Amino acid sequence: MMKLWVSVRWAVALSVAGGGISIGTLPVAAQASWEVEAQEIGHVSAQPLDSITHLPIHPSTHLPTHMSTPQPATTVEEWLAQIEASLVQITGVQIEETATGLQIVLETAEGELATPTTQTVGNALVADIPNAVLALPEGDSFEQFEPAAGIALVQVTNEPGDQVRVAITGTDAPPVGEVTATGLAVTLGEAVADAEEDAIQVVVTGEEDEGYNPRSTSVGTRTDTPLRDIPQSIQIVPRAVIRDTGSRNITQALENVPGLVAQGLGAANTRDYFTARGFEQYDALVNGLPDRQITSDGNFFNVERVEVIRGPASALYGDGGNGSVGALINYVTRRPLSDPFYEVEASVGNDGFYQGTIDVSGPLNPSESALGRLIVGYRNYDSPVDFASAENIGIAPSLSFQIGDRASLIVEGDVHIVERNNASPVPVVGTLLPNPNGEIPFGFNPAGPFDDPSNIINGRVGYQFEYQFNDDWELRNAFRYNFAFDELKVIFATTLDADNRTLNREGFFTDRSFNYYLVDTNLLGRFTTGTIEHEVVFGFSLSRFDIDSVSGFGLPVASVDIFDPVFDQNFNTEDVNDDSLNTTDVAGFYMQDQITLLPNLRLLLGGRLDFSENRNIDRLADTESSQSDTAFSPRVGIVYQPIEPISLYASYGRSFNPLIGRSFSGEALEPERGTQYEIGIKADVTDQLSANLALYDLTRTNVTTSDPVNPGFSVQSGEQRSRGVELDISGEILPGWNIIAGYAYTDARIVEDNDIPEGNRLFNAPEHAFNLWTTYRIQEGAAQGLGFGLGLYYIGERPIDNANTVDLPSFFRTDAAIFYEREQFQAALNVRNLFDVENYVSNFGSSDFVHIGTPFTIQGSLSWQF
Repeated sequence: MMKLWVSVRWAVALSVAGGGISIGTLPVAAQASWEVEAQEIGHVSAQPLDSITHLPIHPSTHLPTHMSTPQPATTVEEWLAQIEASLVQITGVQIEETATGLQIVLETAEGELATPTTQTVGNALVADIPNAVLALPEGDSFEQFEPAAGIALVQVTNEPGDQVRVAITGTDAPPVGEVTATGLAVTLGEAVADAEEDAIQVVVTGEEDEGYNPRSTSVGTRTDTPLRDIPQSIQIVPRAVIRDTGSRNITQALENVPGLVAQGLGAANTRDYFTARGFEQYDALVNGLPDRQITSDGNFFNVERVEVIRGPASALYGDGGNGSVGALINYVTRRPLSDPFYEVEASVGNDGFYQGTIDVSGPLNPSESALGRLIVGYRNYDSPVDFASAENIGIAPSLSFQIGDRASLIVEGDVHIVERNNASPVPVVGTLLPNPNGEIPFGFNPAGPFDDPSNIINGRVGYQFEYQFNDDWELRNAFRYNFAFDELKVIFATTLDADNRTLNREGFFTDRSFNYYLVDTNLLGRFTTGTIEHEVVFGFSLSRFDIDSVSGFGLPVASVDIFDPVFDQNFNTEDVNDDSLNTTDVAGFYMQDQITLLPNLRLLLGGRLDFSENRNIDRLADTESSQSDTAFSPRVGIVYQPIEPISLYASYGRSFNPLIGRSFSGEALEPERGTQYEIGIKADVTDQLSANLALYDLTRTNVTTSDPVNPGFSVQSGEQRSRGVELDISGEILPGWNIIAGYAYTDARIVEDNDIPEGNRLFNAPEHAFNLWTTYRIQEGAAQGLGFGLGLYYIGERPIDNANTVDLPSFFRTDAAIFYEREQFQAALNVRNLFDVENYVSNFGSSDFVHIGTPFTIQGSLSWQF
């Protein structure tokens, strides 16, 4: 017999009692000497097996320290079978915070757990328990984030070789501990010199919950940068806000961003468009790449969070679509997770609303180098507007691959299928203005009923590849293909007769296809010149956008009596007056340098040069035309932090938007240009609460206006300007009490125009707008998990058109919610427009028609994660 002495530096503490084992991190590093008596097992068959199976064994052998069998084994095979049968099942994991620290209790069905082996890996302490298996009711892994101050994660998982691993990750250093006679205690160990390099990866079972206060983004710089270091106003609406507000679509989520005001279809709730800082905003980004279709019945089932860059963003993203002057919206999708994740959610509401989603994610191979995710959603919505309804199906698969140590690839896409009957705006006479026949009935839809709904299919597919040459240089390449197919048959109102009740209508039909191809490649690098640090991005992008359209518009349809409607829906769907193919190619080259002059002083320099060419084939006229443009968009910003929580910034940037057309002299129209100056303050009020105050001056030039000399043609002498102040605040005020709120003052006016008086306000741009959403979750006691939400939303008066013929009235809306969360279960009841306040939505600057806003809405939701 030999004696083996093992000296162990404990990072966990063990106490065996009542069929379980406690593992606790302790305040003092200690040397615990363990005497292990072991029979030398050179030839197992030479020893009585019952004498072996009852001996304490060194932990590294992965044999049990104690096994009791009814009868001794007489062969090696029987002995191995006994070992397998004796695996101790861990059926529960409990984490308890004691007066002196943290304790982890592993509950077992029967039997005692063996002594673990331990090691320190970076900032984590790892304990491997041999001859055990984790068999929890909720799955084969357990993890809890931030169970105590200084502890980032406690994770318990099954490992190969019949082991269970307990990993305790410290925030800044690995925990250390000692077994005491009276209990367990916890303090943090001293920082490990190479902890950052050797730290084990913290794996998230579901999406990492950012709460109400995300701190960084890549959309503002194309690099992962703290918001406080970006010299431009950027606001993020995280998943927690989307969930708590019960947002069904993009418009509802973006009501939490001051200065962004919806325009379009109102209560019909089918498409999403906005004005931002007084200017129209249509297209957007998805995962940092330009996207042409998401606002046109886009898929909202798989959106993780929404990011808004206020002001021009052409220095990074080019034209960004029509209306990139006031803001650019980025939608971040939900991507594959490294641990199994399953969620089922169902919602029902008034006006025939019901929705269901299934979300499945996890590893596809044992090494977890391949991950997958599939999100499927279905929505049906009848709408409070007569005959307006929509049925949506969304499918969003994605794959993630880790290729070696330095390369990664994400392949993702989604398809959204819509069947809908449209809503037409109603006259302002009878809504905003008096009508001698009375008010137009709420819900009246001039479009009338359709037996054949419109059909829309849109989606995207692409990849993002990253290769890291070393710690400082990285190559990124991405490709995206957007597609959409529209088969529309629409009727809309055109004019109101003098009797103020006969509404004239026109028909429109189209069979269109949209295709958008984009490839973007950039090189990210970090280097120093003396004491100055640089983070640079060099890149180029190529894109093609084509629209192939066969349409008929302005087609006569029978008029209808608003107050006694009898609908005749017939119109000639063979009268084609547009048969064309329009193609736009853009090549862009961009560069950016984030310069750290001092620890508290940063400079941003960037610019982009774009070459665009538009070609149009008119198949009816048998003509072809083309137009080319070149534009350079610079960007300059500076950030100064007088103290750590405060950032003062100033920036200058430009945008461009290509225009298609020619003047009377035959010259191609030049791109519209946007120029912005902005200053602001970003503050971390607390560790969990941040605020941003921005003042800006934004001008749009080269705006087309009528040619006073040559009727029917345009000149580019128009100019518009917006000046304003925006304030937003988000985060956690106190434990369980969250808030996202904002205020926007917008002075958006016509500076020069041949048709509109100077000084007129821009349409759909209220001077004052305010939003607040706040929730409180009970933190302890019998009611723990119960929460409440309250929302206040105010939009001031705003012109219906640039001629300022009439104002849309202001309104103040109240929202509310009550929800309950317990482990994997969530239930919520959300109410929008609690007091059914009348409100209206702009019809894209039309002076004669307006959309009715959403009335009282109630929605109940249930979800389960497993």
